[in-house]
Amino acid sequence: MKVTRIAYSAGINAGKYTALLEQAQRLGRVRSMVWNQFGSIAGVGLSDRFIRDLWMADGTAEAFDVPANAWKETVRDAVADIRAHRDAAKVEVRKKIHRRTVASPQERKRLYAALKRDQWVDDPLLSRWMRQCWRRGHNHTANQIIIRSDQVRTFTRAEGGNVWLKVPGGSGCAPITVPLNTTIAPEKTLRLILRGGRVEVHYQIDDQSLRSSHRPVGDRAIGVDKGYTEVLTDSDGRRHGQGLGPLLSARSDQLKMRNARRAKLRSIANAADLRGDHAKALRVRRHNLGTIKKIRQERAWKTRVRDITYRAVNAVADNANVIVAEDLTRRINNRDRGPDTNRRLAAWTKGITAQALHDVSERRGSSLRLVNAAYTSQVIPGTSTLGRRSATWLHCPHKGRVVWDADHAAAINILDRDGDPDISLWTPHTQVKQIIQERDRHRSRLPDQDSSTAGYCRCGERNIRSDQQ
Repeated sequence: MKVTRIAYSAGINAGKYTALLEQAQRLGRVRSMVWNQFGSIAGVGLSDRFIRDLWMADGTAEAFDVPANAWKETVRDAVADIRAHRDAAKVEVRKKIHRRTVASPQERKRLYAALKRDQWVDDPLLSRWMRQCWRRGHNHTANQIIIRSDQVRTFTRAEGGNVWLKVPGGSGCAPITVPLNTTIAPEKTLRLILRGGRVEVHYQIDDQSLRSSHRPVGDRAIGVDKGYTEVLTDSDGRRHGQGLGPLLSARSDQLKMRNARRAKLRSIANAADLRGDHAKALRVRRHNLGTIKKIRQERAWKTRVRDITYRAVNAVADNANVIVAEDLTRRINNRDRGPDTNRRLAAWTKGITAQALHDVSERRGSSLRLVNAAYTSQVIPGTSTLGRRSATWLHCPHKGRVVWDADHAAAINILDRDGDPDISLWTPHTQVKQIIQERDRHRSRLPDQDSSTAGYCRCGERNIRSDQQ
């Protein structure tokens, strides 16, 4: 498994950045040529070597005015992007083949094989389906430079100091040295991305080097519930990453205020254009509607969210060798909670949490199991009784008035749902509710072993809320 690391330039001057940006724009034109000429059916089955040799033979490469290795690597990268774009369309075509009930198993096998080997061009059915699912792509990237692994040159000016990267210049030009903000030299093939006056150096390292063998995992199975105010709540009742909620709310409110102000400035610029004062409109758009600061703040905010999330997941892995989590890949339709609450929940970073669970479990050697998330925060733990949800509390409908913390109850139910014979990962939520209600009806017909004990639920758990008070 490969992991991408990013190093950033530290204090690069305007002259070097301009030279790199000019080279990236020339390579962007090369990338556009690849997409325009070979981004459709004309490029099926062609390799980057074929395109490279073709352009070198007809003299097209002489007009690029960039290092040979740079444009060749750009061609290779563009061809890989086109192939990935085409493979995404093949996924939809495979579904069409699977749904074609009139075809025999041998015919389906032939269609699958032809699609996999890129022999669908001459097949009328596959060709029609590919045209339906494969949209014509175009290049919009003109800020990247690919440096081949054998062309990577790094050095340091002092022992233990930051690394400098040598980027090959244009034809007949000296290399451009870029100071980086790291003491670890990037290696293998590098991808330089220029944006916001800064150079990002993307490179891959082996995931084996990141495995923290000195940090063992626990020896238990723990269920976790993903939340908004905190990253995770485990089945032991512990909350991890409690700074996430205030961070998301503050960021959402900040974006609301800033976007309102930018909309006002944009209307001022548009009004100036209508009056004929184009100079004022240009000044407003140039000095007040830029994106450099916006992108920098967005990157800093994402870094803080990732840091909180990964720390929380690692804290769970310290006690668990099996982590059972809910699957939130499917959309959950909730009621309207008001504009402010809806806006804040829209920024809920459940995708980052899911990625962190996957990465940490892979690197530390623990097992991650996903279960169906339907009604996990509405069932009283240890029973099949649907409770009444009120804010962050879950009320039991039976006597005793037991109150659970909803996140804690959800984590326990998630752990119990692992290996449930009736509720699989893809069971529809309507069917999940029917299963829970049927179990509750069957359980209610059984004699109550201790119906006289006040303050307890049928599951035998004590009133959580009263204990906490």
